[in-house]
Amino acid sequence: MAIVKPFRGLRPPAALASEIASLPYDVMNSEEAAVMAKGKEKSLLHITRSEIDLPEGTDVHSEEVYTKAFESFIAWQKNGWLVQDPEPYFYIYAQTMDKRTQYGIVGAAAVEDYLNGVIKKHELTRPDKEEDRMVHVRANNANIEPVFFAYPAVKDLDKIVRNVVGKQKTEYNFVAEDGIGHHFWVIRDRATNIRIEKLFAEKVPYTYVADGHHRTAAAALVGKERSEKNPAHRGDEEYNFFLAVHFPDDQLKIIDYNRVVRDINGLTPEEFLLKLSASFDVREKGEKIYKPRKLHNFSMYLEGKWYSLTAKKGTYNDDDPIGVLDVTVLADMVLKPILDIQDLRRSKRIDFVGGIRGLAELKRRVDSGEMKAAFALYPVSMKQLISIADTGNIMPPKTTWFEPKLRSGLVIHKLD
Repeated sequence: MAIVKPFRGLRPPAALASEIASLPYDVMNSEEAAVMAKGKEKSLLHITRSEIDLPEGTDVHSEEVYTKAFESFIAWQKNGWLVQDPEPYFYIYAQTMDKRTQYGIVGAAAVEDYLNGVIKKHELTRPDKEEDRMVHVRANNANIEPVFFAYPAVKDLDKIVRNVVGKQKTEYNFVAEDGIGHHFWVIRDRATNIRIEKLFAEKVPYTYVADGHHRTAAAALVGKERSEKNPAHRGDEEYNFFLAVHFPDDQLKIIDYNRVVRDINGLTPEEFLLKLSASFDVREKGEKIYKPRKLHNFSMYLEGKWYSLTAKKGTYNDDDPIGVLDVTVLADMVLKPILDIQDLRRSKRIDFVGGIRGLAELKRRVDSGEMKAAFALYPVSMKQLISIADTGNIMPPKTTWFEPKLRSGLVIHKLD
């Protein structure tokens, strides 16, 4: 069962929360981060993307970048921009997008749970990205940014959240520049904190990494590292835990994660459509954007026209948690055999576009001449994600896109 504990959060005073809060480090590059933080001296990006305060061209993995992050982290605390709570608390962090609000419980997840499989993952991680975040955690002695977890919904936890949200005033309540609403409550009642911890331990068999696989791995590995180096290790030290926001699975929505390709492997459009017709029912939809309607239905944009591609029976396996995924169908029926794109992780001939950008972005990239064709996919469901994680399988690359993204900086977990 899941170990999730309250902790002494390090957080901004209410008046500064919207100034400090930032998007996660991994949804932007250095140049974008510099633009986002311009004129915002309190933005957490000065800590999570500290290269923006160093000379242009500085290696983002150099020691001076991590040193600069730590210097800024200390300065934020000295300036009173980040203040630690006097007691361990759970927190509620809610986000509103498109008139839909999801409510997460912020708590300290256990390193032990990650190592023994109670925390389940559905993506592979890259060692270089893990190491980058491990160095960042070591340098700051803190989990600066939260990870995004899901758990099987528990009615008693839902009831507690509703009670807190209905009766307590929000600690933070603001709308970010992207239009996403962010709402935050501190649970100071000790009995409620004890009850939440007990409910996770009794009623939540597993939690699932929804977004932030590299941050999760880095946090867990640093905790393991610290325990191995401490001859007096007990198991209750703060380094045995890391920062996570836990959302009930029935509140989450995964949006589409689409593909664009630079070429169609030397084929003419007519030849390409003919090859597609062997595995798909291909129907031309004209110039108006066509969005996939259901699982195994794709939309394709090619030569100024949209097409509906519906996979024929026998091209997918609904009894296989990986084979049923549309990313698998597309890879096995189109990308690999027809376009000869064999390594989706490394090929320069393919790119991935989060559905948050809309299908118009696919059209734009093809019309610009940068790409030759685009494919839009029906979104993966939470049920599919959990099935894959439960069976120990790994999703193909770039399968899930969760939106909205968690804002970093609303609460931080220190490792001592």
